[in-house]
Amino acid sequence: MLFAPLLAAAVAAGPVCKIDDKRTDELSGLVTTADGYVVVNDGADKASHRKIFYLGKDCSVERTVSFPSRPRDTEDMQLGRDGTLWVGDIGDNGESRDTIALWKLAPGASEPSLHRLSYPDGPHNAEALLITADGTPIVVTKTAGVAGAYVPDGALRAKGTTPLKRAGDVSVPITTTSNPYSFPGRLVITGAASSADGTRVVLRTYADAFEYDVPGGDVLKAITTGTPRQIPLPDEPQGEAVAYTVDGTALLTVSEGSKPELMRYPLPAAGAASPPSADPSSGAPVPAEQSAGTPAPAGASVPAAAPVAESAEEDKPALAPILLVLLAGTGLILGAAAFVWRRRSRG
Repeated sequence: MLFAPLLAAAVAAGPVCKIDDKRTDELSGLVTTADGYVVVNDGADKASHRKIFYLGKDCSVERTVSFPSRPRDTEDMQLGRDGTLWVGDIGDNGESRDTIALWKLAPGASEPSLHRLSYPDGPHNAEALLITADGTPIVVTKTAGVAGAYVPDGALRAKGTTPLKRAGDVSVPITTTSNPYSFPGRLVITGAASSADGTRVVLRTYADAFEYDVPGGDVLKAITTGTPRQIPLPDEPQGEAVAYTVDGTALLTVSEGSKPELMRYPLPAAGAASPPSADPSSGAPVPAEQSAGTPAPAGASVPAAAPVAESAEEDKPALAPILLVLLAGTGLILGAAAFVWRRRSRG
């Protein structure tokens, strides 16, 4: 899956509003509501920052909800089909936690309830959470290259710890999108989101978002076997949060940092992009080819398609040495990525 084909399309992004509140400087989780947005910081040191923040449509903080006890590292948020707000306390930069946690804030509740979970194969750092239509949480680890998708092995327990099980592997395609962490920033999953109707989900890295169709409501199958559509998120300062707009026509993102801007990325219409082709050794951005008879999204620019090789068989000799070189360097690159993460990324 690391070298799997993807569908890419150019989109015109733009700012929505600025979150001008000193308490929201480490944002890592985001959801949208009919009234505005909900955000959460990751591992904040100050008690005033360790809250769930409800924002109006102008991004001003309208109210907050406190946790009944101190969370460790709240990294992602999802809104369930029943209106329950889920907060993923799943970050673990040092990979030293015995348990991770999910906080559930039911509609009308004054504070969230806590559910502890444990991995079957030792600690993992994670920043992406998805909730299926039936309320099953899926935690996707922040593992470079091949991430793990974990689900509870049984019903969530109100007391004690619920064991997790590894339900599949997740790999996002390698792109050339510019970001502050260069190549390592394209390898790790830093957030996730579901569309309101449950027909699509998205995983993001520091560089891109990858949208998957969810046929039959099977989210796990979609992210482990599906072919995603790429939405570039170039040069976001430290992009870890992503959400769909309420109407599902665009993605919203926000980065960590002082006075962050909420960004909007219109989604290409279904079928508006086709599998890209380019010389992998060139390092050039992979262009998107507009499908025949499908108009481009408003504001989108559609570059010309790169030449396509005459046959797959003729491509194999040229691609083989390239793949070998890439695979040979992966170990060194992943080691460097781990070093970068533990020192440059607090999320």
